[in-house]
Amino acid sequence: MTLRVPPVLQLAAFGLAAWAAAKLLPGLSFRLGMVGTIGVVALATIGAVILLASLGTFRKSATTVDPIHPEAATSLVTGGLYRYTRNPMYLSFAILLTAAAFSFQNYAAALMLALFISSMTILQIKPEERALHARFGPAYEVYRDQTPRWL
Repeated sequence: MTLRVPPVLQLAAFGLAAWAAAKLLPGLSFRLGMVGTIGVVALATIGAVILLASLGTFRKSATTVDPIHPEAATSLVTGGLYRYTRNPMYLSFAILLTAAAFSFQNYAAALMLALFISSMTILQIKPEERALHARFGPAYEVYRDQTPRWL
């Protein structure tokens, strides 16, 4: 892989950008009622549960969770949530960022979600996919063809 920016740092950068956008563009604010606030908490909880479940699946498979060195993977993880999406950890990050953006109650902050997904796909996921294809060959091809990248 050519890029060496940990995904958690990308999440933090986009979260900070969402916060800054909300502060700099108050004219794009909206108000959440109680139902919206409950929705933010629910999204954050769902994101955290998906992240923990995904990490647990990697732990059970006894393979690396280091996204900077996917070539070090000792097994292709296809069970658990990985049956439904090839990137549940990054999906959890997107859900957590969505919760944060809505908690800022600003449309510009919510735009950071689209930028995050694009950035993660281009800068992290596609290089990971190349590394996993090189490491696992046809087994990865079958998995890739049967399982969506995000959802």
